[in-house]
Amino acid sequence: MDFSRDFIALACEKGVLRFGSFVTKAGRNSPYFFNAGLFDDGRSFRALTGYYARAISAAGVPFDMLFGPAYKGIPLVAGTAIRLAEDGLNVPFAFNRKEAKDHGEGGTLIGAPLAGKVLILDDVISAGTSVRESVDIIRAAGAQPAGVVIALDRMERGKGVLSAVQEVQESFDIPVIAVATLEDLIAYLADSPELAANLDAVKAYRETYGISTPR
Repeated sequence: MDFSRDFIALACEKGVLRFGSFVTKAGRNSPYFFNAGLFDDGRSFRALTGYYARAISAAGVPFDMLFGPAYKGIPLVAGTAIRLAEDGLNVPFAFNRKEAKDHGEGGTLIGAPLAGKVLILDDVISAGTSVRESVDIIRAAGAQPAGVVIALDRMERGKGVLSAVQEVQESFDIPVIAVATLEDLIAYLADSPELAANLDAVKAYRETYGISTPR
């Protein structure tokens, strides 16, 4: 989709997506590195949340509200709610804090009460821990997880044959919506003269660690 390509272009421009040699948490030598925390100014972050809003609209998943897990999900959920409202869809949002507050309003949740079908917004899914915690919070409130929205799906196997994204989809029976995937990145590199030198390394990495078939 056009917005996936535009998102990758912005990520490259901002240095969010870098190419070279990087060691992942799993100890793999990756030819690219993605750090959504580097969308760190107003212009790029507004664009990022606009891509989230477009990915949500394009996916057509029914939902009633948004939830952002602390910490990276907090600005994402607020920004995306604003961008959706600008497009005519005004939905409530909430997020959690890591530590319970014992004064004022108390508790760990801030924002609208969790109710109905709740879409979880995060930057990436690596081990799926943040999603599991979010699903527990949503279900404990009597609401339903509707899906997860992330910036980039690396389409990379975990310890078994499934990727972290596929494991989340199978464990919780919810869709995972990605603004862009590794396939989108490969297509972008193939059409980009400045970055084409990285194409073979990224393709080889996918051959070694990629999931066998996208789901």
